Amino acid sequence: MKKLVVLTGAGVSQESGLRTFRDMGGLWEEYDVMDVATPEAWARNPELVNRFYNDRRRQLYECEPNAGHRGLAELEKYFDVHIITQNVDDLHERAGSNKVLHLHGELKKVRSTANPNLVYELDGWELKLGDTCEKGSQLRPHIVWFGEAVPAMDEAIELVEQADIFVVVGTSLNVYPAAGLLHYTHDDVPVYVIDPERPPVYRDGVVFIEEKAGAGVDKLKKMLLQP
Repeated sequence: MKKLVVLTGAGVSQESGLRTFRDMGGLWEEYDVMDVATPEAWARNPELVNRFYNDRRRQLYECEPNAGHRGLAELEKYFDVHIITQNVDDLHERAGSNKVLHLHGELKKVRSTANPNLVYELDGWELKLGDTCEKGSQLRPHIVWFGEAVPAMDEAIELVEQADIFVVVGTSLNVYPAAGLLHYTHDDVPVYVIDPERPPVYRDGVVFIEEKAGAGVDKLKKMLLQP
């Protein structure tokens, strides 16, 4: 069974009602990214940062997977599908995908501020200041903030190097290091890019599907399964 590796970004969750950073002109709601998504912001104003992620988490509980998520999950019938996602939502898992690697953390999880290896499933949408890990340290969102290392990158690179087919869905390919994963594909590996706005891809032989995630994944499925 061929290994199909998929890199997904915010565009794949947009049709579920989750707004993308790009669509907001660099703002999440009224928040500047530097005020809510950096270690410095957490140190400076944990109340604001925590409220922001509580709001994002509450919104996520109101969303459902869309046709793009479901289409990628259905491809597991035909391929060994591995999803590498920049998204912090759990919509891939809820759609039925079994192998999902989160590059930037997971919104429904929290971790210790003292020991990043102490990670917990959050019960419900709300994390409160004063909630602590088993060692007594404050819990924080399990999110890779700007300026922090991306612990899962080595695993992601290894997956891309093993890919028989590589697909990019719903990402502008502007956020590094994730955007650099494309360059780890072998030259003979077919690459498909699904996005209504063609992102900058400097590689020969790329097939562009200029559609939103749902329609684009459906077209991809037909291309991959045609006799």
